[in-house]
Amino acid sequence: MNDLSVNLAGVRLGNPVVTASGCFGSGKEMSRFVDLQRLGAVVCKTVTLKPRLGIDPPRGAETPSGMLNAIGLQNPGVDAFVRNDLAWLADRNVKAIASIGGQSVEEYVACAEALNGAPALVAMELNLSCPNLEDRGFMFALSAERTAEVTRAVKEVASVPILPKLSPDVTNIVEIADAAAGAGADGLALINTTLGMAIDTVTFKPKLSTATGGLSGPAIKPIAVRCVFQVARALPHLPLIGMGGVRTGDDALELILAGATAVAVGTATFIDPHATEHVIQRLEEILRERNIASIDQLRGQVKIEG
Repeated sequence: MNDLSVNLAGVRLGNPVVTASGCFGSGKEMSRFVDLQRLGAVVCKTVTLKPRLGIDPPRGAETPSGMLNAIGLQNPGVDAFVRNDLAWLADRNVKAIASIGGQSVEEYVACAEALNGAPALVAMELNLSCPNLEDRGFMFALSAERTAEVTRAVKEVASVPILPKLSPDVTNIVEIADAAAGAGADGLALINTTLGMAIDTVTFKPKLSTATGGLSGPAIKPIAVRCVFQVARALPHLPLIGMGGVRTGDDALELILAGATAVAVGTATFIDPHATEHVIQRLEEILRERNIASIDQLRGQVKIEG
């Protein structure tokens, strides 16, 4: 048998393929196309303490080999999320990783506390790319100190492993990752979208209402591979969820070879709702073709000469 199961921060997943937050709803919407029990876990869309309407449209724009988005964390609030989405996933025996956001440390903590004891929940991803109120326009993930502050505070109250999600838009991502690890992170999610912009050459206006937004898709895969590789080399004990531009099983294998324990599929699901299942199938084929007993044997096995 070829074993795809992995241990993500103490949580056993049937395979390393999870969904990327924001690209799969909370599973209910995609269940018409995908057997959710086939996935390692569903990483749900980011929720906040209170409901949010998000920003005004236009919110998305296609780009070469990717897309830009600026949704503004539209969500029903954590209480409704627990009551509706997590309960629905629990009824179907699907593992869920909640993604939480906030504009202050206190909001992250309150959101985490509201999730304690929630059904289906196996871990929390901390979306640290939200501006905070004390320093408007500043993202927690851009500062080692702020990243550590949120991580430490949430770790004190969380009942499940926590996985801060880091931004690639930093000078030294290893420094940020090390700060999160030192503050108690059980693992990390790498990477969030990178900041981009597109302009309509007919109207001369930005294609997003916010002018800039998050770039995702195949265009950012080399950045994701680089970030996972750097962090895995520096912090080999820390499990990582790698993401950014994954479309195929071979894309997922790149991130695993770089050091990822699990891999998230995001933008590809907008093109092909079955993308996650195709990635799982290809990883199974790779193990069979190469007579490899376990996907764990491939983690971090990139060969660097010299």
